[in-house]
Amino acid sequence: MNVKDFVDHIDYLVKKIGIDHVGISSDFDGGGGVEGWDSAAETFNVTLELVRRGYTKKQIQKLWSGNLLRVLDEVQAVARKLQAQDKAK
Repeated sequence: MNVKDFVDHIDYLVKKIGIDHVGISSDFDGGGGVEGWDSAAETFNVTLELVRRGYTKKQIQKLWSGNLLRVLDEVQAVARKLQAQDKAK
């Protein structure tokens, strides 16, 4: 598998479930198995392929971190609400 194949998977998921529900992450503790993205130093190759396919800056930001941070914020808000309900009991 290479970077183009990897981004094919991203394309598929974006078409299937929408840009707001897809995120990219990595774990190089033992190799990722993606030619062209074998280390953090090659992460730009994934972004470059996304740009080549027409993804906008805003979409790329969502894929790299925006979606994850948004979901984490939502989870924290729910946790605060549940904690407040428990204290009110």
